[in-house]
Amino acid sequence: MIDEHATPDLLELAARYGVSREFVDWRGRLTTVSASTLIAVLRALDVDASTPDAIRSALGDTELAPWRRPLPASIVQRAGDTPWIFVHLPHGAQFRAWAVLEDGSTRDIPQIDNWIDPREVDGVLTGRATIVVPADMPRGWHELFVAITDDGATERIARCPLITVPERLNTAAANDETKRFGIMAQSYQLRSNTSWGIGDTRDLGALASWGARQGASFVLVNPLHAPAPVEPIEPSPYLPTSRRFRDPLVLHLDVIPAVQLLEGPDAERFATLSRRATALNATPTIDRDVVWRAKREGLELLFDYDLKDPVRKRAFGMFCEREGQELVDFATYCALAEEFGADWRAWPQALHDVSGQAVSEFRDTRADRVEFWRWVQWLTEEQLLEVQRSACEAGMSLGIMHDLAVGVHPYGADSWAMPEALARGVSVGAPPDMFNQLGQNWSQPPWRPDRLAELGYKPYRDMLRAALRCGGALRIDHILGLFRLWWIPEGQTPDAGCYVRYDVEAMLGILALEAERAGALVVGEDMGVVPPETRDTLAHFNIDGTSVLWFERGMSDEPLAPEHYRAHALASVTTHDLPPTAGYLKLDHVRLRHELGLLEVALEDEIQRERATIEEVLDTLRARGALASAASSVEEHTLALHRYLASSSARLMGVSLADLAGDTRSVNQPGTHREYPNWCVPLGNGSGERVTLEQVIASEWAVTLLEASRR
Repeated sequence: MIDEHATPDLLELAARYGVSREFVDWRGRLTTVSASTLIAVLRALDVDASTPDAIRSALGDTELAPWRRPLPASIVQRAGDTPWIFVHLPHGAQFRAWAVLEDGSTRDIPQIDNWIDPREVDGVLTGRATIVVPADMPRGWHELFVAITDDGATERIARCPLITVPERLNTAAANDETKRFGIMAQSYQLRSNTSWGIGDTRDLGALASWGARQGASFVLVNPLHAPAPVEPIEPSPYLPTSRRFRDPLVLHLDVIPAVQLLEGPDAERFATLSRRATALNATPTIDRDVVWRAKREGLELLFDYDLKDPVRKRAFGMFCEREGQELVDFATYCALAEEFGADWRAWPQALHDVSGQAVSEFRDTRADRVEFWRWVQWLTEEQLLEVQRSACEAGMSLGIMHDLAVGVHPYGADSWAMPEALARGVSVGAPPDMFNQLGQNWSQPPWRPDRLAELGYKPYRDMLRAALRCGGALRIDHILGLFRLWWIPEGQTPDAGCYVRYDVEAMLGILALEAERAGALVVGEDMGVVPPETRDTLAHFNIDGTSVLWFERGMSDEPLAPEHYRAHALASVTTHDLPPTAGYLKLDHVRLRHELGLLEVALEDEIQRERATIEEVLDTLRARGALASAASSVEEHTLALHRYLASSSARLMGVSLADLAGDTRSVNQPGTHREYPNWCVPLGNGSGERVTLEQVIASEWAVTLLEASRR
């Protein structure tokens, strides 16, 4: 093994794979990554860097790799550009190139003069020819072909994806400079009098309709990705089993048409389930396990009845045809999880291979359960599409803004169904920052940038399409992950990671392409340790950033004046990783972090620092006449903060549902797992009493706060 000192060869090898040796931390210090971390991260990319000889061999492979294939793994062309593409073939061989466009038409791809000396590759003298993709290629998912003829032999055909993406996101929603505001909601908190113990699609629709009447343009919800369908249900919406499919916990069962067809004991049992589940709305925490047991049984009662309707059965069939093998694989995972548990590592070894014979045989013997889980996904999409339709009909210009999580569970559906796309032996997280001074480990496997290209970015594209299908806008959590991600080697603490770079032109270009096709607006959460060029790149692609009032500072580190906020941003006073505004003003978050052992400084020192920050902001409001000097209550401060932000130049503004309820408790405390009831805190008021959705909507305070937030 090489020692801890990073040799020049190791640093060069890491750089060629996009693994960064250093980074600037949240204090602005240049920080160096250890050699052991580099070696571990390269191992996750299937690169052996354990010895000097192995490193030299790997460096040689990187030089020969492009020469060993006729075409690149994938080509992403920005519309209007004319990229040169290298074609590798036996020296002296002839070839022709063409593209098959997404619509089935073809285009010849011309060769240009660009002499490059041939080189010997694995014993074969190999040449490099150059072709150029025309600038007028239509946006879309195409394929590039080359047919190679060597010494009169039969043509050998190679192909690769050719993805033509827009220069920037160009939709009516993304180009609208109108200043708009909306509501930011954790959907599971939307418990109403008709909920089955957790917020559902009917509740989300009711909030959107009410918000529209108050002038709101959107409702931003937490990720609605699918958790594993077995207990214990993962509470974090940011740690799903799949980002490709949706969470059936959001289903409102009473509106499923088959309810009207239930007869006899089935009808009686469904009524009992509904009654018992509704009683769960009074529980002090949200118990997903109990809720899911009731909803799953209710869905099983409805399954056969629903597909007896030929119209609905035909619609279900069309959904299954569109979603294809990926839906079959996800439904198979769900059926396997019911029998063997959510963690596929604990399944019989033969079932680890999604395309293996054992999985195929299981699918055949459990065809009814596979069909059930496909049907559940259809229902979920159907109801979410209806929420978006009703929100827009109520007057919202954007409707529902969905949220895309950073990653998935390391041993769930996506990691089982597409192991080639995700790295093993590492997890995603974040280096230490001001609010998480020990760093964070999110326990999620990252995309492998090399494998994404090999797969033609299809897993990424399909995920985006699913996220964009049921809304008018998409928020991307930790959008820095499309530029680089913090990879933490297995068994290491979060501070022992490093950044791995992605092809940002491909990642953002494909995002712009799919958002453009959906007619959507995109918001990137770009807080934390973010290089300055990140925000410039997002702006170039017409993707909005994120601004949180407490963290926005001017050139002299003063609270940022509202007229100096980024225009293309979603601004808010708080986020789901902070307490509601009332709790923040009371410094509840500092005391909570102290109780959980998350502070590196003394409690009183942190309180003093945070109080000074809050007072600095409030003093700025007073100086600008946005807050009366005599104002002292939390309510007065909360209203003033929202009025101040509403006057900012940010074109989007979000108001937290928790603020509308007057809650003070955090829904999530980063850096914790079981130490705090993350994502299980129901909506409450300032006294911690349960608050229903009906009570929020009828609240004079909620209307007043939204009135203060009007743009």
